[in-house]
Amino acid sequence: MRPLFQRFPFLHIPRRWVSQSSRSAPVRSWKETVSKNKKKTLFGASLASGVLLYDSDGAVHNFVDHVYFTSERAGVVAKATARCFYYYKKTLDDPYPDEESRKEALSKCHSQCALITLDALRTNGGIFIKFGQHIGAMTYLLPMEWTETMIPLQDQCPESSIESINEMFISDTGKSIAETFSEFNDVPIGVASLAQVYIAKLRSTGQNVAVKCQHPELKEFIPVDVILTKTVFSLMDRVFPEYPLMWLGDELQSSIYTELDFNKEAENAINTQSYFKKFTKMTALKVPDVIEAHQRILIMEYVEGKRLDNIEFIDSNRISRVEVSSCLSHIFSNMIFTPNVGLHCDPHGGNLAIRPVTPTSNNPHNFEIILFDHGLYRFPETQMRRDYARFWLALLDQDQDKMRFYAKRFANINDEQFPLFAAAITGRSIDVALHYDISTRRSKEEISSMTSRFMDGEFLPDLMSILSRIPRIVLLILKTNDLTRYLDESLHNPLGPERTFLIMTQYCSKTVYGEDCEQNDNINGRWTLRWTLTYIMNWIRYERRRNQLFLYDTILWYHQFISRMWNVL
Repeated sequence: MRPLFQRFPFLHIPRRWVSQSSRSAPVRSWKETVSKNKKKTLFGASLASGVLLYDSDGAVHNFVDHVYFTSERAGVVAKATARCFYYYKKTLDDPYPDEESRKEALSKCHSQCALITLDALRTNGGIFIKFGQHIGAMTYLLPMEWTETMIPLQDQCPESSIESINEMFISDTGKSIAETFSEFNDVPIGVASLAQVYIAKLRSTGQNVAVKCQHPELKEFIPVDVILTKTVFSLMDRVFPEYPLMWLGDELQSSIYTELDFNKEAENAINTQSYFKKFTKMTALKVPDVIEAHQRILIMEYVEGKRLDNIEFIDSNRISRVEVSSCLSHIFSNMIFTPNVGLHCDPHGGNLAIRPVTPTSNNPHNFEIILFDHGLYRFPETQMRRDYARFWLALLDQDQDKMRFYAKRFANINDEQFPLFAAAITGRSIDVALHYDISTRRSKEEISSMTSRFMDGEFLPDLMSILSRIPRIVLLILKTNDLTRYLDESLHNPLGPERTFLIMTQYCSKTVYGEDCEQNDNINGRWTLRWTLTYIMNWIRYERRRNQLFLYDTILWYHQFISRMWNVL
């Protein structure tokens, strides 16, 4: 066998490059040389084998790519988290000459860390975009520097390529896009953090449809991303124990997998559509028909509309803002307070639309409210709904003792936390919440006062402590309340919030009436004198609540009639 350097001449070392000491060293046998360089030889062989497998074996190729990209995503999170922790610890630990200087430094730290986080969320995409959108919506909890920095994530979600969408179509349905649709607009009409929506025409029927497609890469990275986000919250809990945020990580984990199952979303949409058919006169609700559903692909009836906060569109189509506000109240009050009905927990502006229609006997309104995205639903326990209903009735009656009692039952809070909880659930200042007047709107001064007290840190630790204690379903109800309250306020309802609360009172009283009748049946024998008297008293209380709205509308109609008569005269 020829020496190695003769077979590979580039390994030959000229004798003139060898030092005198090396020339005099004893010559080792090839066995000794191999033994000495065993580790290097094994490493080289392993590396060469790995390269060959990576190029030739698809499974190995995908595994290596997954490990690499996972490490990269973890590195982005770790770097951003470390930088934010460093800046906050430094800012909070530094001495300041006065409180004003401390607030200014903290504000700069908020802005700096929010920008670092925004860059990391954009880099990783997917669930991190969803997380950033949650941050942007938490205006009642987080500093303004954070919520405003996250605003771009509402409309600037990364778009998946049409090629990757087509591959997912073939994988999930067995057909390509071209085989399924005779027309398919490659440009999505909407791109969200978890999915994007296209307009297409079914090849089988010619019907125009909306095609919701999950971002293909989510399947690979969601488990890792959930672990990463929970790890960050866990670290925050250790570094800043006075600001507990583990509840947010828990809620994100429990909701994200539900939202990623489009079969479940289709089921929720069908059930909601079926249930609300008998309430169309009160709600004007339209849920698009489900045509076909898969784990990551959902094909639905295409229904076009404008955002509910598009006042110009509503007014130009002669749609009554009062009626729209009333219908919204009927929809979500029915969902929240009626036992066994699913609650849509993500009714933000992008998931609700309105379109003009011709009134019919089934829908006397000249509009329809379209409800999209049925991925995140919850089913609160019946007793929790009843306690929540009694809380609102006590609040509207300004009965603080009953408010406190039922708040402690359904929200798991204590007496000290009750005033702040009442403010959070009503969206009003503490004084207004404890002495509630449904006829008053939130003034700019009231909103400004509450915002400044949160930004100054007066309420923030206490509110975070409350949110960490209350059940997750109550958090979602609070979120739904906040979103529907915002939509109602954006309509600039000329009647104010009074009629909205009277509508909610009807559903609260119906829920309470059902519990009272159930308790009466359990305690008293049916058709006994005591049972009959109790039943009559329960019915009178229910009718008194239910007829408040009728009296209000009658008085309103009378005032409007008199006003029109004066104008004619």
